Amino acid sequence: MAKKKAAPDEEKELELRVFQDRLGYHFKNPDFLAQALTHASTAEDENYERLEFLGDRVLGLVVAEILYRCFPYENEGALARRHSALACTETLAGIARGLDLPDIVRTSQSEKNAGGSKQDNLLADCMEAIIGAIFLDRGYVACQEVITALWGDKIYTLMQPPIDSKTALQEWTQARKLGVPSYEIVNRDGPDHAPVFTICVSVEGHDPVKATGSSRRTAEKLAAQILYDRLKDEK
Repeated sequence: MAKKKAAPDEEKELELRVFQDRLGYHFKNPDFLAQALTHASTAEDENYERLEFLGDRVLGLVVAEILYRCFPYENEGALARRHSALACTETLAGIARGLDLPDIVRTSQSEKNAGGSKQDNLLADCMEAIIGAIFLDRGYVACQEVITALWGDKIYTLMQPPIDSKTALQEWTQARKLGVPSYEIVNRDGPDHAPVFTICVSVEGHDPVKATGSSRRTAEKLAAQILYDRLKDEK
């Protein structure tokens, strides 16, 4: 006998349960999680932006407290470097990918087509929103437990923020006395809630590179990465 196919609502509910298993936290109020997974491009009344604002502050405090307790002999400068590494966009996005967050975050079709659900900025923002949702759902201690578990060994091993592609490209050009890379918006498409930017980055004496992203910053970073990958092996 053929197995009955699950209804869309049942599939969505199963996805959310599996995600919460990976997260290591199950919400008392699932509406908080639903909001935390909703991008502004959906044009729904509630999206994750307010939760992101809250979660960013909660994450910062939790990480600061963890570091204060774990490294009692380090000075403020060393603690600040560790904090920056643990709370930066790249670290948050990596944790989000480990949770398969790109598969479950809700965006508009145009945002998804532009690759927005896989971009570091969106994933990091959504991860902060989830932390904000946990704070509203069950408070600070629950956030401590989730963050400590998800960040794991990174708490002890990450001491410097990863160098992003724009910084790496600028360091390359300045080391060769080529000045600062120039970024220019060459096109902007899409509605205000889901724009698509095309950026051109140029470096003196080298062919420029164009890249497209769901935000200006995302497009700039992608263009910088493409150009840096092309230039870094040059003598």
